[in-house]
Amino acid sequence: MSVAAPESYLADLNEAQREAVLATEGPLLVVAGAGSGKTRVLTYRVAHLIRACGVKPNEILAITFTNKAAGEMRERLERMLGQTARAIWILTFHAACGRMLRREAARLGYTSSFTIYDDQDQVRLVKACLEELGKDPKRFSPRGIHAQISRAKNELVSPEEYAARVSSFWDQTVAEAYELYQRRLHASNAVDFDDLLMLTVQVLERFPEALAHWSKAFRYVLVDEYQDTNHAQYRLLQLLGGEHGNVCAVGDQDQSVYGFRGADIRNILEFEKDFPGTTVVTLEQNYRSTNHVLRAANALIEQNTERKPKRLFSELGEGEPVRVVEVEDEHAEARFVAAEIASLIDAGWSASEIAVFYRMNAQSRVLEDVLVRQDVPYQVIGGPRFYERAEIRDATAYL
Repeated sequence: MSVAAPESYLADLNEAQREAVLATEGPLLVVAGAGSGKTRVLTYRVAHLIRACGVKPNEILAITFTNKAAGEMRERLERMLGQTARAIWILTFHAACGRMLRREAARLGYTSSFTIYDDQDQVRLVKACLEELGKDPKRFSPRGIHAQISRAKNELVSPEEYAARVSSFWDQTVAEAYELYQRRLHASNAVDFDDLLMLTVQVLERFPEALAHWSKAFRYVLVDEYQDTNHAQYRLLQLLGGEHGNVCAVGDQDQSVYGFRGADIRNILEFEKDFPGTTVVTLEQNYRSTNHVLRAANALIEQNTERKPKRLFSELGEGEPVRVVEVEDEHAEARFVAAEIASLIDAGWSASEIAVFYRMNAQSRVLEDVLVRQDVPYQVIGGPRFYERAEIRDATAYL
């Protein structure tokens, strides 16, 4: 493969982005503010490793948080590198571990054709285990027990370790269900999503030759959304990058929202301690928002104590000032939103140019209620309207 001059494809990066792409050797932490072009940095970094550093595509492992992000990154790299990009491992944590585990399954007593249970299969198996143990599934929710088992696996706590930590009757039930659940999975040559991570870590920890093979196979490891990694994912990266140290983590502790799923903010805060000699690059130029918005966001997030300092800025101008409106409750908020929409439509704006964002689906009900009463047409993106949900239609039909 001919070696390309970096100048030919780095010209459209800003100074900080270019620094992140060119720092190819050793551990790298890219603290990427919202809208600062982190996907571009990741894709250009991979392209640079292949085109300017002579790295083979199959020596790169790029881990993203979602399948959608993996697909987007793969498309961008195929545009830059052509067919070469197809040999790069661009996968989510679970997909990458699944692929590795298929090749190492025999070491743990599985065959390479093991089945991966989905959520329903997992909860169904937990319910069967509870019944086998003589526990009432109405008293001990199978879904609740499964959530506890999942949390234990994400923290790499085995059934034996969990049993040793029991401190209540509930814990004892979880411990017994966890132990039986794992035995039943193994007997069926099956794993669940959390096993994909936990069992891969077990293989790398217990079998030095497997660790040597995979850490040599992946000379360069890149991981996106590092602030949302859990303990099992952190340990996997530590094992894979321990020898060569070429681990590039991209993330932003200000955007960490998955603590309820086991994400550990300490992974990004302590990256420099875990990987000595880390180069830190901060991406502060935002390409999405105006400076009024960014100053408001900076002022809010600065109140957080556990964060690496950064101040986002933009070259998109000052923009509209940020308005803060205080209302009594969610009903008053919905009335305010409906009134704003009505005034915009009266001023000549099209309804298709107006969007309302909310943090969680449960918040749509009050907004929809007011819009329906005021005869404002709307559509809910990413889900059914509240009044079209099956359970709501059942209730209204009954009434």
